[in-house]
Parts: sequence; C-alpha cells; structure tokens
Amino acid sequence: MAQRYVRVQTTSSQLYYGILQLNRQVQVLDAPPWLEGQLTDLLIEPDSYRLLAPCVPSKIIAVGKNYAKHAAEMGTEAPKEPLLFLKPSTTLIAMGDPIFYPPQSARVDYEGELALVIGDRCCDCSPETAQNKIWGYTIANDVTARDLQKKDGQWTRAKGFDTFCPLGPWIVRELNPSARLQTFLNDSPKPVQSALISEMTFAPEVLVSYISQVMTLLPGDVVLTGTPEGIGPVQVGDRIRVEIEGIGALENTIAARNAESVAIA
Repeated sequence: MAQRYVRVQTTSSQLYYGILQLNRQVQVLDAPPWLEGQLTDLLIEPDSYRLLAPCVPSKIIAVGKNYAKHAAEMGTEAPKEPLLFLKPSTTLIAMGDPIFYPPQSARVDYEGELALVIGDRCCDCSPETAQNKIWGYTIANDVTARDLQKKDGQWTRAKGFDTFCPLGPWIVRELNPSARLQTFLNDSPKPVQSALISEMTFAPEVLVSYISQVMTLLPGDVVLTGTPEGIGPVQVGDRIRVEIEGIGALENTIAARNAESVAIA
C-alpha cells in the first residue's frame, strides 16, 4: 500500500502532518511533507486524533467540464481550453464532516473528482515542468448548488458555500493514470459516477501548466480536475462516497444548514 500522508488534530487540539500506519497510528512529520517535512519519533495513537483535510491551500482551483461525457450531460461541448473557477478555502472540510445544504438552494449536486496537491511554487510552467510540481493526489467532492449555478450565470456562489469541498482523507504520491473514479450514494452498490481518470480532456500536468500561466500556484494549493458524467442531486441525510483506485474513499453526509451549523463551520 502506498504511503498515506495525513493532517490530524489531536484530542488536545494540536495539529500535525504525518504518515498513517497500517495500525492507524500516525507517525508525525516536523513540517508539511511537500516542504520537506521529516519523520519524528512522535507517534499518535488511533483513538487520540481525528483526520482533517490533508492540506491547507491558499486557493482551490477547479476545472469545469473536463470529461467529454459530463460536458454532454450539461448540454455543451467539451471546452477547447480548460475552464477554470475558484472555490474559497472556507469550502474545505474533512472526511466525515457534514456538508451543509444551504437554504438558498433547491438542488445541490455531488461531483466526485481527483484532486492534485501542488508541492512547489509553479509559475508559467510547461506541462513537463508542471508534472514535477504535482506533489500528490487525493479525492474531492466539488459540491454544487446546481440551480444557483444556472441562475447566476457564473459559478462563485453555487460552488462557494461553506463545506462545499470535502477533501481527503489522505494524500498519496503516485497514482495509476488509468485509475477508476466512482461515486456512490447511500447504500447502493451501483455507482452513480464511474470513469477512468485517463478519460479527462486535459491531463493533470496540462491543467497545472495552464493554471500556472494565469496565477502562481503555491505549495499546498489544490487543483480539482473535473467530474465525470453521472452528477445528480442529494437531499439532507444522504451519504456520498467518492472512491479512486489507489487512494481510497472520501465519505460525507448532507446535513441541514442552520444558524448553529454556520457558526460551527
């Protein structure tokens, strides 16, 4: 099994990066791994921490309609160039955290995606250079208020609600280019989304290169690479599990948003 790089919070509220062991212990690093963090002698026991989103990006750059079949189900052709948008860092939540359904929306959709974690400053990079700037891979759910996306004509509000970017549960360094991405809803054994990541219109290194010609990417930044066909609505109480071969599974539940939940988020 590939090494799993995690970010955790202990029961005493201390934050650490580390490597998750098979027995669920976390061996602590002295810095984020993409900043050359080294292993320490500190081990955190399985019952004394909770997993957080595995990085703290300065920005989350997402890519729309990067699978041709998803573009088709949205009623459009695949873009000729990567279609970029931003999600606020406040959308970020961890494995198991609730996704809050905003009262402004009548339709909220799941969007399972492969996420890239940037390991080094990347500005105006070629695809070949950009490949070496990708430190690792994790799983994301680009939650979207679909009705607001259509109503607004641009995507900031629809994609930007607090809790609308579950990420994790950990980062791996290597990934098979033909790994399969699948999304499952509740207890159904049949995936609602299923595609090979090689089916992307624009490959990860092309995306990173393209983005770097617009904005500088910093260590720890996250790039969401787009969702395959099969998007659909969720309701309060639904569970969404996104799986990617070679990484694992990211699962979150939809919860009602109210004044108390907004304060917590």
